[in-house]
Amino acid sequence: MILAAGRGERMRPLTDTIPKPLLPLAGRPLIEYHLRALAAAGVREVVINHAHLGHRLEDALGDGSRWGLAIAWSPEGEALETGGGIFRALPLLGEAPFIVVNGDVWSDFDFSGLPAEPAGLAHLVLVDNPAHHPAGDFVLADGRVREGDGPRLTFSGIGVYRPALFAGCAPGRFPLGPLLRTAMARDEVSGEHYRGRWVDVGTPERLAALEAELLR
Repeated sequence: MILAAGRGERMRPLTDTIPKPLLPLAGRPLIEYHLRALAAAGVREVVINHAHLGHRLEDALGDGSRWGLAIAWSPEGEALETGGGIFRALPLLGEAPFIVVNGDVWSDFDFSGLPAEPAGLAHLVLVDNPAHHPAGDFVLADGRVREGDGPRLTFSGIGVYRPALFAGCAPGRFPLGPLLRTAMARDEVSGEHYRGRWVDVGTPERLAALEAELLR
């Protein structure tokens, strides 16, 4: 699943007329980098949620066949945040563990290395803390992700989740973080530290810097 329902407030005015995942980056839409990487890893079915200007996403990407993918769309009307968006899409995602990636990040991460069966309810990819988020999010120790003392890393927005992570949730708008933290407290979240290229494309300045790097 690619999360693509965010409004992109920090990207305004660029996102006033273009949904953030369609912002051009070195000659192709930002979301296309994910589609190509997922297809290269052997993924064949992708769910994409949307809200703001969602029709433009559907018009631009279609059924995904040009990348060897089958795209199923999960329209939300009003964005449901990360947790609510995934929960709404569960009927499209099936009963097996599934990959989720934020639509507003860029990375050269190889999705084929993710575990098909995470040891617990979730498996998170963590990265070095970027300059705009120096405090990080979680601690990674012995392959397990937790809160608490110790060097912290930043959650990349890439993970593998079991549908059971969302047991007891109700339809509506809610974040993913509290569900992950509850699972961490039960030692049900594994993780890995990815040291390759990763960028949170959250502002026009970061988008421009990444584009200049890729064009070089």
